[in-house]
Amino acid sequence: MLIAGAGLVVGPFVFSVLTAMKTPRQFSTTVPLSLPDPVTFENFTALFTDAYDFVVPIAVTAQMVAVLVAGQMISSVLAAYAFATLRFPGRDALFWTYLATLMIPAVVTIIPLYSMLTSAGLRNTFAGLVVPFLLGSPYAIFLLRENFRSLPTELLDAATIDGAGALRRLWYVMLPLNRPILATLLLITVVTQWNSFIWPSVIAPAPEWNVMTVATASLQTQYSGNWTLVMAATTIALAPLVILFVVFQRQITRSIGIGLR
Repeated sequence: MLIAGAGLVVGPFVFSVLTAMKTPRQFSTTVPLSLPDPVTFENFTALFTDAYDFVVPIAVTAQMVAVLVAGQMISSVLAAYAFATLRFPGRDALFWTYLATLMIPAVVTIIPLYSMLTSAGLRNTFAGLVVPFLLGSPYAIFLLRENFRSLPTELLDAATIDGAGALRRLWYVMLPLNRPILATLLLITVVTQWNSFIWPSVIAPAPEWNVMTVATASLQTQYSGNWTLVMAATTIALAPLVILFVVFQRQITRSIGIGLR
């Protein structure tokens, strides 16, 4: 059963790589999962020519993800720490009100966000891509808050007795003990932002601000559905995510174990 499940998950990735290494003629005349004969890398090199210029979408996507990951991780950690350990009036009411926004579909907010950012002159700008999602998400704050609350309060009390303030307790006690869940949240945030499509296509349709998903989608319409080229772009987009998962797989496994306990 595990092998069958793994096959279902890995199958689309294998199909993407095999198709990217075929010529359009091979793709149209052979079975989809057949091996390329001969193997060609023309689809990959074509993406970086002047005709497609895929360097720009990669650069824009990398910068967008870096800014959003930094902003969301920092703000989520600070907010979750405040909700978990600090005492202030209305703390629980504020937390549950903020968490309730998870029930609002993201697509509902697109029109208001687009109207506000267009009025502010942020259409087709980098700021327009990142500003609406720069701060922590309710899901991330909820996940971190629950993990922070699961730690023994004696650890924080001991740090307080030693003279540590709120930020030092966070930096030296909370964060080191929650590295697995932080790594998992980092991976989730990177994957979510890297695969973002609807908002970038709405707020920044200009070619100079296209992210990877938008640039890949344009290959299917503007260039007559050249699927070997599309799969080459898809493979390039998937490669960083696969590498990231391999690097953090041990932390992800540990975070699942912590959640089960």
